[in-house]
Amino acid sequence: MRALVCESWREFDQLELKDIPPPPLRPGAVRLRVLAAGISFATQLVVAGKYQRRPPLPFVPGTEIAGVVLESAADVANPLPPGTRVFAVADWGALAEEAVVDAIHVVPVPDGLPLEPAVAFPISYPTAGAALLWRAKVQPGQWVLVQGAAGGVGLAAVEIGLALGARVIARAGLAKHAMLRQRGAEAVLDSALPFKDEVRRLTGGRGVAVVLDVLGGAAFDEGLRCLADGGMLVTLGFVAGGIPQLGVNLLLLKNIGVAGLNWGAYVGWSPGVDRADWAAPCQALWGQLTAWWAAGKLRPEVHAAYPLEQFREAMADVSGRRAAGRVVVRPGAA
Repeated sequence: MRALVCESWREFDQLELKDIPPPPLRPGAVRLRVLAAGISFATQLVVAGKYQRRPPLPFVPGTEIAGVVLESAADVANPLPPGTRVFAVADWGALAEEAVVDAIHVVPVPDGLPLEPAVAFPISYPTAGAALLWRAKVQPGQWVLVQGAAGGVGLAAVEIGLALGARVIARAGLAKHAMLRQRGAEAVLDSALPFKDEVRRLTGGRGVAVVLDVLGGAAFDEGLRCLADGGMLVTLGFVAGGIPQLGVNLLLLKNIGVAGLNWGAYVGWSPGVDRADWAAPCQALWGQLTAWWAAGKLRPEVHAAYPLEQFREAMADVSGRRAAGRVVVRPGAA
């Protein structure tokens, strides 16, 4: 099968496209034909050896899959029939024509949802959903500020916030403002400008109940100062490059909180966490997300889709911050 292969820690553009044997089917797993796979900033970190988890070398990168079932291991309970359209989380291996993933992380794609947009459901949507539902416990009518609102997780957070009845303020580059307004954001702020005073004005001086931050750096620091009394900032990543240093005295003085949300922990990427313990909550969250999609509340956005051979061009869209929504590659043939 064709696959992108990482044989040593390197830049994403230095990966090689090779013909390799398909991965063996292991107990509790499902073999998939990968028809669409996602790439992101995290993919670059993984192949450079800078992510919190390092796969064993050599490996095929990629964690987000949409495709069809080829076969299931004999011990899989209630296996999905071959040919079933699914999305799935992989530990790695998505950027190949075939992948083997744990059956507990395979979810049927609803009828009518194309496979390329479905790539947003394994990680982007549940990351935003877990942050808003499990961590922040967002209530109807609350103000939510989404940093990096045009990216895969950010756009998902805007939609999920609206599905929960929140009032959403989105921050993004000017070129993406029209799209965010069309998606229902109550206000859209320019990510190149300071924003605390404008957030305070929009919220009648009170501030927001929740900040979702994928950026880190200075945006994290200013986001803290946008929180209302009792508010919470949920950190999801550091796309802007800087890992903030938190002065906890500010939490005390403002009666606010900071929490982290690492979706990877729930799907088995963190040491000491048994993925089976979280299988039921994860499946329930995926069920809620697909129900919201069926109700027209979620519209996963694909910025562009590339054949596997153009993996460098695909990553250039991500690293150049040109993407609104997800960038997808197509490893396998239908």
